[in-house]
Amino acid sequence: MPGMERFIVSARKYRPDSFESLIGQENIATTLKNSITRKQLAHAYLFCGPRGVGKTSTARIFAKTINCLDPGESMDPCGKCESCLSFAEGRSYSIHELDAASNNSVDDIRQLNELVRIPPQIGKYSVYIIDEVHMLSSSAFNAFLKTLEEPPAHAIFILATTEKHKILPTILSRCQTYDFNRISVEDIVKNLKDIAIKEGVEIELEALHVIAQKADGAMRDALTIFDQAVAFCGRTISYDKVISSLNVLDYDYYIRLTNFFLEGKHSEALLIFDEILSKGFNSLHFIGGLSVHFRDLLICKDKSTIQLLELAPSFIQKYREQSESCSIAFLYDALGITSACEAGYKSSGHQRLHIEIALIRLCRINSPAWVGDSAESKIVEPAKRAGEEPAKKIDIEPTKTVSVQPEVQAVQESSEEPAAPAKEKSLAEQAPSPKEGSAVSISIKDLIKSAGNSTKAASAVRKGEVGTDVLDVEKLSDVWKKMAESESQMPRLSTAINQTKPIFREDNTIIFPVKNDLQKNWIEQNCKARLLEFLKVNLNNRELKLDLEVTADDDPQEKKMYMPEEKAKFLMDSYPEVKEMQNDLKLELK
Repeated sequence: MPGMERFIVSARKYRPDSFESLIGQENIATTLKNSITRKQLAHAYLFCGPRGVGKTSTARIFAKTINCLDPGESMDPCGKCESCLSFAEGRSYSIHELDAASNNSVDDIRQLNELVRIPPQIGKYSVYIIDEVHMLSSSAFNAFLKTLEEPPAHAIFILATTEKHKILPTILSRCQTYDFNRISVEDIVKNLKDIAIKEGVEIELEALHVIAQKADGAMRDALTIFDQAVAFCGRTISYDKVISSLNVLDYDYYIRLTNFFLEGKHSEALLIFDEILSKGFNSLHFIGGLSVHFRDLLICKDKSTIQLLELAPSFIQKYREQSESCSIAFLYDALGITSACEAGYKSSGHQRLHIEIALIRLCRINSPAWVGDSAESKIVEPAKRAGEEPAKKIDIEPTKTVSVQPEVQAVQESSEEPAAPAKEKSLAEQAPSPKEGSAVSISIKDLIKSAGNSTKAASAVRKGEVGTDVLDVEKLSDVWKKMAESESQMPRLSTAINQTKPIFREDNTIIFPVKNDLQKNWIEQNCKARLLEFLKVNLNNRELKLDLEVTADDDPQEKKMYMPEEKAKFLMDSYPEVKEMQNDLKLELK
């Protein structure tokens, strides 16, 4: 419209025009100013780093300064001389800017090589700023090599790129390389605050932090987002409006979810996740943000690392308060779950379910009990009693079938669920007997039920519900067999019980004969307490004792054969046909 002022975006309006106004690149600015002061200018520079951090702006400031007729004491261009004015008005013949993305052919580089021969009209140097230099083709790079290595005395090249790894090593070796860093959130917030004051915009500090984090270290991106927020909110910008316009998930969601994880409330956590999805948020970004949230809570656990938080002061206080209620073990486990979920997200066939399972697992980290189909399938955390060690938690993954090995730890005693032994089914009646020589695979429900009955038996003994019956040897033999069947989930232990005959002594001690010290030590450490409780309940004698003794193996037939010669000799002695086959085929034993 006629008379309407032309709007200039903030990224251009507040572009740095001096070394002092560069943000987050102080070390590079100091190095370049010193090289100008000492007159130690290289003929080629390479500026590389992420987008929007000031590479091209630095190249322009550097080019203006070395051609400025009256630079300031801090080696910044004066902005008033003919060289500075001609560059500002876009009519300078001493400073040239080229875009390698659209001028990347051999012919373009040949024209540049011809242009380099022309001396500058104003100032001492002809400066050539080549942006996105990694876009040059291989043949164009090769055509540029000779000119870059031995340019005229008045020519200086400044190459800028975001992808240093695509530059040929022969080019890199001919340039002084400067690596630009991402701009910190603190520096971006400070600069945005100054710009907001100049523009007459009121903006909350939390909103500035959201914009700075969304910019990901790029000042140009931050200024673009700032313009977008002003267009959406007007002259007064609040945190809520910024996260709404930028589609950023509020920190409050992560704080509420973590509280539900700590309390084991999986239903509430799933409802929050559904609410997040209904607002259009990407589920992968959500799980990534949750990982960052746990990382920030872990950082808050130590005063020396809290400075790594890039959050507004009001949010830092909330994070510090929540971190006090989170143990380091919980945060480690939570980070492991969210990282695994994020890694397997794209390969998952049902991505929402994939994340929901992760949320349920997060709720179970601090939960002491597994809620099953019935009361029998619960594992309850035993109460601590004076003089007793706390019971170990059993962590069992749902919806899986496990193969139980002998190394499974014995379930600790529990005092919370008393039950009369006469009314309880024995473990032998609950678990099927395995086939000899086969691996045993049991369900989680069977394992939990077995553990529950074992703890009930121990509780019955402690509460005096077991009597002091006189021991009957025949009854001991029957109970011994039942005990072997009850340990069907542990085939090696069950076999060891089956292959032995218990010995009873007058002092109410039952001797469990074993074959070696290794077997004895393992049973004593892992199974002895459980076996003794079984015997006390089923023999109705709470005064029983159980000892393990290593007995000599007098049966030569039970000797194990380890060498091939021993096995072959056994076969030939047992089966004459094998001996005849050896003679007929003239086989040798090796």
